[in-house]
Amino acid sequence: MQTIPFIHLLYLLAPLCLVAFFYYLWVGDKTEIATATLRMSVQLILIGYVLTSLFSTNALWLLGLLVAVMIATASLIARRNIRNQSFKTYGVILGCIAFGGTLNLALVLWVVLELDNPLNPRYVIPLAGMIYANAMNAISLCAERYEQEREHHGMEKARAIAFKASMIPQINSFLAVGFVSLPGMMTGQILSGVDPLIAVRYQIVVMAMILSSGAMSNILYLLYMSRTEKLSVE
Repeated sequence: MQTIPFIHLLYLLAPLCLVAFFYYLWVGDKTEIATATLRMSVQLILIGYVLTSLFSTNALWLLGLLVAVMIATASLIARRNIRNQSFKTYGVILGCIAFGGTLNLALVLWVVLELDNPLNPRYVIPLAGMIYANAMNAISLCAERYEQEREHHGMEKARAIAFKASMIPQINSFLAVGFVSLPGMMTGQILSGVDPLIAVRYQIVVMAMILSSGAMSNILYLLYMSRTEKLSVE
């Protein structure tokens, strides 16, 4: 695969600066785009060094720690757009992401791929990243929308609206893949020389596990919220 010179990455600052300008002009926030860009760059560089060490040592403790950090960070980010910022809410979101995501991750690693070593970091980390990141996005949309809808609707209707809204990105991806877009994993494999028909199989696995993990995390969250509200009424 073609190596990208580090200096070439700086060219991407031009469109990012344009986005940051309009974000400030319309939203009024001067720093969010810059902060997000800096954080993204630093995090990716750090994880590059961590993965290099992990792939060379295959240390299970480091693998477990990295997956735990993924789940904890995803839960923290998912909570940031809702009004209830309590530790209990964080724990609920963490539990939903951990259960829904890890169940799908285990299914793929132990059953679908039939790996000789299901805990090989080269498989676990990329798949876990995709699963927990998408579960994070799904539950963030779900929790924020449910909170908003409960101000105007009953529990069941608010739950239905929130669940449907949170699933729009994943369902749109299902409908568009192939004809409108070639997703990241498939594109990366094709660029690295993998047969497109092999890449397609992996992408089907990825798409299915992303939708399932996000949906299961949402279902667990909404079931918890529904049960909590019912108990508070009783």
